[in-house]
Amino acid sequence: MADIHVEEFYKDAAIALVQLYGAFPRRINLFVEDIAGPDEPDEFGLHSKRHMACFGALLWLAEEGLLRYVDTIRQEALDQAVLTRDAFIRLSAPAPETLTSEFGIPKETAAGNLPPSVQEDLSTHIHLIRRALRGGNSARISQIMQATFFADRGNY
Repeated sequence: MADIHVEEFYKDAAIALVQLYGAFPRRINLFVEDIAGPDEPDEFGLHSKRHMACFGALLWLAEEGLLRYVDTIRQEALDQAVLTRDAFIRLSAPAPETLTSEFGIPKETAAGNLPPSVQEDLSTHIHLIRRALRGGNSARISQIMQATFFADRGNY
């Protein structure tokens, strides 16, 4: 089992990427509170560790070339964030068959009941991420995010 902060990182990154993909190619403000939940700064105006971990995850996504943004809004949000080309291509690309067979389309549905274009859509990384988030299983979210982050870039 992964450390809880790593599982939270994967969940935060997944939520952020889904939000950005859903708005692509528009730029949006990416609020930490929308991802990690409400936060009340303490009497000194400092945010919780959870809030700051989520904010750090957003900055990491930018540093790793998955998103761009114009500025930060204090430690509350990224201003005018958008997916990079590489992130859009990776999220839109088909996930490995081993992953889609385990977490994607049920075999009986995929066996011929769906048109090929729909089957292709349902096998993308972004679809698997959305499905994992709906299911709420931290281990599944982590596994799919690892596959998305660490997939062989030569295939894209």
